[in-house]
Amino acid sequence: MTTYLGPEMYTPVNDLDYSAAEYGHLQGIPASVTMKIPEGALTDDCAMRLALKAARQGIRGANPLVGAIITNSTGQVLHVGWHRGAGTPHAEADALAQARAAGTDMSDAKMYVSLEPCNHTGKTGPCSHAIKEAGISQVFYAYPDRSAQASGGAEYLRSHGIVTTYMREFADDSYALNERWFISVAEKRPFITIKSASTLDGFIAAADGTSKWITGSQARADGHLIRKRADAVMIGTRTTLLDNPSLDARDISGQRYKKQPLRVVMGETDIPSTYKVCGLGTRDPENYMQVYTHEPRVLLDELYSRGVRHLMIEGGPGMVGLFTGEDLLDELVWYRAPILMGHGKSAMYRLITNTLENAPRLQLDDLGMFPSVRVLGEDTATHLIPSPRSTAKNTPGIRRVLPRFTHKYFPDPRE
Repeated sequence: MTTYLGPEMYTPVNDLDYSAAEYGHLQGIPASVTMKIPEGALTDDCAMRLALKAARQGIRGANPLVGAIITNSTGQVLHVGWHRGAGTPHAEADALAQARAAGTDMSDAKMYVSLEPCNHTGKTGPCSHAIKEAGISQVFYAYPDRSAQASGGAEYLRSHGIVTTYMREFADDSYALNERWFISVAEKRPFITIKSASTLDGFIAAADGTSKWITGSQARADGHLIRKRADAVMIGTRTTLLDNPSLDARDISGQRYKKQPLRVVMGETDIPSTYKVCGLGTRDPENYMQVYTHEPRVLLDELYSRGVRHLMIEGGPGMVGLFTGEDLLDELVWYRAPILMGHGKSAMYRLITNTLENAPRLQLDDLGMFPSVRVLGEDTATHLIPSPRSTAKNTPGIRRVLPRFTHKYFPDPRE
């Protein structure tokens, strides 16, 4: 067995492979994990399984999880790449950058990708073009990318004489890996990460309203890294007026990151311009907006039209429950402090299940960059995604929408 140590082994270069190769905006996030690479020649099936495993080393958000394997003509693994989030190289570009840095002859090489190579220019260049320019002779992919912007990669490769094979037997595995991303693309809305921080028994504030701080500094800093990755972070008007948060992204020392999310408030109550979220002082007031609605779809349409592809919902508990009940939760990160409160303000309400059968089901999401359960100081962080809605043959499945509260205003649930 050999060990692949990740991107620190080479220096990314801006060229035909990708246009936004810097990793700087991911400072503070683990750059890579160790992968065990089998020695000897791999069959096509084994190489694709390795590509799917590599994809799981990535991070969820605006882009899908994708892995790419480059082998020589006999199946010996040469390079392994994966995508680490919006603005970083796609998996194919990651693997090609390693090949370029190592001086690898690509004229007779094969590439295995967990998702069809993209054929569009966004923050990065088209992977299909980069593969062609590199001289790869054969490409295998596990699932077609049917999104309006990125589709057409396989057709482009074939049109340029590259043998391109759709390995349908891996379609379900590839689809399951990114189901919620496919759903968000199909629904033309941002991928939604919900973050919550509570006591072990699920409270975000005591009965007297005290809440700072339930979780420790490491958990809070980790939450700020999600803000940093997201295009926008949203709370409701009630939480804004009660807590007066800034919603900016800061490191553990309290310094603002260079990359900041759009700060969004949802609700019909005007927020006074003196509130921190509006961006007075040294912050950026142009990076703030209020969407005057109580309808999730209205909010999502507005954000999508502004180019937001990854939305973080920070609270309050009513917003968490509302979006969860509308089956608009794509990823949940729940921080828990070793505190028992017994009663207080619940971490989630505005969610009507009535019976256990209707309760939204989640599953642990164990990724290489963010394992499903982590210890952060005295706290834990649990990473979850909704249970599968469908399969590759029946996408995107039926939305699991729960009944809604019929009244606009309601008291906080307290004993």
